[in-house]
Amino acid sequence: MKHIRTALILLAAAAASNCAAPEPPGNVENACAILKDRPQWGRALDRAAIRWGAPQHVAMAIIWKESSFEADAKTSRKYVLGFIPNGRRSSAYGFAQAIDGTWDWYRDSTGNSGADRDDFDDAADFVGWYMARSQASAGIGMDDAYNQYLAYHEGHTGFRRQSWQSKPWLMRVAAEVKRKAEDFERQIAACRT
Repeated sequence: MKHIRTALILLAAAAASNCAAPEPPGNVENACAILKDRPQWGRALDRAAIRWGAPQHVAMAIIWKESSFEADAKTSRKYVLGFIPNGRRSSAYGFAQAIDGTWDWYRDSTGNSGADRDDFDDAADFVGWYMARSQASAGIGMDDAYNQYLAYHEGHTGFRRQSWQSKPWLMRVAAEVKRKAEDFERQIAACRT
């Protein structure tokens, strides 16, 4: 009986480790290192670029900022009285940190009903789709990482209302995304030569 219990515990542990989200790439600051470590991600970003016109380096910078390339990234917890856990700050989840409603909109709009936020292929497609929506609804250029990120964070209505102007911290974050997109663009050009 003891051996059966031990075997069941080992099987359960193995199953749990197989279900765990994979670790992010070792160096999330370098596009070449990311794409070398995860070549399938490069192919997913290429497909999003072809389908939606989303430049690889801009999509990567958004994902970098949103999740640091962690498949199961979640927003921080909320606390009552400063110490009692009370849910999360939002429903944002996965590589792209898409909230429930926007993810549902993406799945309905694209017909990709089986899309998962913790699947990089789906997340890359989502980011490309959202960027294309931002271009169509607000005229934001696909290479404009700064404004693409503001629209990504604030939503299309918030972007058009310029809600970000009252958020200096968000403008700093958008500038950081712009710099990272530029870094990723240079790195990709160098590693492809």
